[in-house]
Amino acid sequence: MAGEMPTDFHQRAAQEMIAFLDAVGIERAIFWGHSDGGVIGAILGLCAPERCERLILEAFHFCRNKPGSRNFFERFTAHPEDLGEETRELLRQDHGESHWQNVPRRNCGAWMRIADMVQRPDEDLYDGRLGELRVPTLFLHGRLDPRTEPGEMERVRTELPRAEMRFVHNGKHSPHSEADAFQECNAIAGEFLRSAR
Repeated sequence: MAGEMPTDFHQRAAQEMIAFLDAVGIERAIFWGHSDGGVIGAILGLCAPERCERLILEAFHFCRNKPGSRNFFERFTAHPEDLGEETRELLRQDHGESHWQNVPRRNCGAWMRIADMVQRPDEDLYDGRLGELRVPTLFLHGRLDPRTEPGEMERVRTELPRAEMRFVHNGKHSPHSEADAFQECNAIAGEFLRSAR
């Protein structure tokens, strides 16, 4: 399909971020990545740890295959108009009335193709390297996140037993922006960042 998002878009985005840091003269930064941004943040921490002061990885994805989300991906690939009005309006503002529907179609389509490429059920997005991450990292996760596979965060804890992992009690997939979760989410993130001083 023309205009498909490449399945290595996380890796490309990490390379783009390094190029951006170079262009604006930033040597090191703290990164807070949400969902796909959490994947990108982890890749940054693996490929350029010297550029990462700390990482906050919110609504993190570990598994390549997300069977619990397949219906979600299929639905919004076919019917992006089913997204909530607030989300649709934000996408319209960022991408325009004639293009906003391509955003969920391309992202969900890429996730389905990533899953379809899996040869073993335990494949992760980091080619088995997540345990090599040495940057101080907080995994900040909604306890009710519908995009999380059973056992997914437990696998992350096994890979990185020394990383900090905190669950937001009423958080779903976007704790930082949810009315029932943002205060707890921000308090946890603030505590993690203050501990660096």
